[in-house]
Amino acid sequence: MRNRVGTYLAAAVLMAVAIACGGGDDGGSPLDPTPPSGSPGPSGAMITITNGAVSPSSVTIAAGQSVTFVNNDNRAREMASDPHPVHSTCPQMNAVGSIPPGGTRSSNAFPTARTCGFHDHTDDTNRSLQGTVVIQ
Repeated sequence: MRNRVGTYLAAAVLMAVAIACGGGDDGGSPLDPTPPSGSPGPSGAMITITNGAVSPSSVTIAAGQSVTFVNNDNRAREMASDPHPVHSTCPQMNAVGSIPPGGTRSSNAFPTARTCGFHDHTDDTNRSLQGTVVIQ
């Protein structure tokens, strides 16, 4: 009986660890950001991050171009496609990812005409860190 209880206890502990560590394939969580798609293209616009705000908040580029982000802020910023938290509208934006203070990162090329919203994933409600890329 004692051996059986030990076996059940061990199984329960393993199951708890697997759940806590995300064991198993659930097909992806809705909180997982969409991975970037495509590859970089020539930069068509530059957006600067300073004092918790992007400038300009809207840029226009040609299809096939990328957007370059320069982080002049005092903390890292993580620029991503809308909507938060899945970042699925324009996965090319997700190539920017985390930008350290003083760093520069670019999106992948946007292949088709459309408008893409972006935000700082780590400060997603801050409207000063949100903007749009218009692809023509």
